[in-house]
Amino acid sequence: MQKTFVIFKPDCMEQRHVGNVLARFEKEGFTIIGCKMVRLSAEKLREHYAHVASKPFYPEIEQFMSSRPVIVMALQGDNIVQKVRDLLGPTDSRKAAKGTIRGDFGTEMMKNVVHASDSDENAKAELARFFRPEELYAL
Repeated sequence: MQKTFVIFKPDCMEQRHVGNVLARFEKEGFTIIGCKMVRLSAEKLREHYAHVASKPFYPEIEQFMSSRPVIVMALQGDNIVQKVRDLLGPTDSRKAAKGTIRGDFGTEMMKNVVHASDSDENAKAELARFFRPEELYAL
């Protein structure tokens, strides 16, 4: 069984889409193995977005992602990294098809409802960044 990491982003929280998104994950048969609400610090965000931290648009990402508490979640399932990415749709919500999470609930590139790991390697790193081993309950 593969594991992945997701963040219910500030727009998801503000628009009250958490239940809708979670229901879609559960409908797909994914198992929740870790879940908590957190306020993301500037330090944690710089680590998480290190690949774009030097870009001119990074301060906007940091401001948005720290604007309110978010829910971080660990999910488990067969081929889950790709299945979650497919369920979400493209990163830019404006290009996401209706029926995908981002197509139904997202509004733009940054306000795209959910962050999800894009590879097994990144899933492992992101899970370790946001969860202590004893906070994950792999079944």
